Amino acid sequence: MRHTTIADVARAAEVSTATVSHALNGTGRIAPATRVRVRSVASALGYGDRDGPPPVVSRTLALAVTTFGPDPWHFADVPFFAQAIAAATAAAHHRGYALTVLPSAPAENLWATLPVAGVLLMDSPADDPVARILRARGLPLAFDGRPAVLRPGEACVDNDHRAMTRQVLGHLAGQGATAIALMDGDGADHYTRTCRAAYLDWCAEHGVRPRPLPMPPPLVEDHGRTYDAVLSGPDRPDAVYGIYDPCGRRILASAARCSLSVPGDLLVVCASEDPAYARADPAVSTVSLDPSRTAEAAVAALVDLIERPGHRQRPVTVPARLHIRATSTRTAAASPYPPLTPTDTAGTSRPA
Repeated sequence: MRHTTIADVARAAEVSTATVSHALNGTGRIAPATRVRVRSVASALGYGDRDGPPPVVSRTLALAVTTFGPDPWHFADVPFFAQAIAAATAAAHHRGYALTVLPSAPAENLWATLPVAGVLLMDSPADDPVARILRARGLPLAFDGRPAVLRPGEACVDNDHRAMTRQVLGHLAGQGATAIALMDGDGADHYTRTCRAAYLDWCAEHGVRPRPLPMPPPLVEDHGRTYDAVLSGPDRPDAVYGIYDPCGRRILASAARCSLSVPGDLLVVCASEDPAYARADPAVSTVSLDPSRTAEAAVAALVDLIERPGHRQRPVTVPARLHIRATSTRTAAASPYPPLTPTDTAGTSRPA
């Protein structure tokens, strides 16, 4: 490998080469914090050590979940991410790499200096500052979840969330639902934006009023009390599709407090990999995005980018699956929409 140049330091620190020169030489009028950051980046990248041996090629990959930006949250507690992390670790070890999982909101300096060969970003939002820093360093990137912009030399693995959202809505309508609500959050990631857009398009096509049910931030646990007023009101929904793991538990808790029977009064589907949903009473219908398979594919694509410089990766699509159980199954009333057979139904994967 070549030695680090001043341009490499400037890209990693997101400053000009002149600022790097001033920071390292103690000259110029730059902010103390910038001077410290540039020196830290230069040290981590080995700049100036021209008489020593070339830097060692890292055999470590990093995995990060940047959905909620700088807000810290414990994503490893969520079954979806827990399964993805386990699968990504096994896939990395199989290819001879270590895998380090970064906390949700590490310091900016860490991203600028992290000694890794490549990074797997999960649910990267639009204008992701982490992706910007890593791209400035020239690190290979693989995305589990489509980024707002996929550049040449980057890889992407995901599902077809639009198709699956429409499939869930069609299933609920086929079971007699006429007032379907979507429970989502304010995330700027592709998954959230695509599910919401598909829901709004479906409502417009069928001439029904959208019923959004915003979910509180990930660190706020109110056991579904946010929805009590909606479910106890005269204009309540008769079905809910929640696109995050906690949605099912929260809406069922709210329904119980409001004396609504499930599925009699309220149909429920949520996206989750938690096996507890299948054992619940009643068993909860879920959408699985197969995180183990997507993570394995993302790691394989990332390693190919590292070991085959200039290789162009085709985006990979992984089928999602709707598991229809008791909470969304009942004798259907007259419905203007065609019903689906209540069996597991494979969804197509997300288009590139």
